[in-house]
Amino acid sequence: MEDYSVFASGLFLVFGLAISLFLIIAQWKIFEKAGKPGWACLVPFYNIIVLLEIVGKPWWWLLLMFVPIANIVVGIWAINLLSKSFGKDEGFTLGLLFLSFIFYPILGFGSAEYKGPAGLGFQNESYSEILDQE
Repeated sequence: MEDYSVFASGLFLVFGLAISLFLIIAQWKIFEKAGKPGWACLVPFYNIIVLLEIVGKPWWWLLLMFVPIANIVVGIWAINLLSKSFGKDEGFTLGLLFLSFIFYPILGFGSAEYKGPAGLGFQNESYSEILDQE
């Protein structure tokens, strides 16, 4: 009987590691689509700072992640801005929140293009078009 529990534990471990690796690769692709280095998703805390740059919010929002309750609000807000930065709507934000193992790869590997930091108001035109106008 113990052999089955060891096998099941190993199976869950391998499955969990595979999903984690897949999500890391998806986040790498998201960072690269936004013009940031993909390896930044591997560095703790720095990956949040880069994500905040992608969505157009200041680095000190990272400090809000350590404040109880505020961290939930800021996290959801950042995810919403991430989906808007890639031209997606609030429905996609809900997908990123509740089905992240499906929606992050859609964002990373799919046809979504980075429109610019939604936190700065770049939602209608592409970010490069706005920079070219200046």
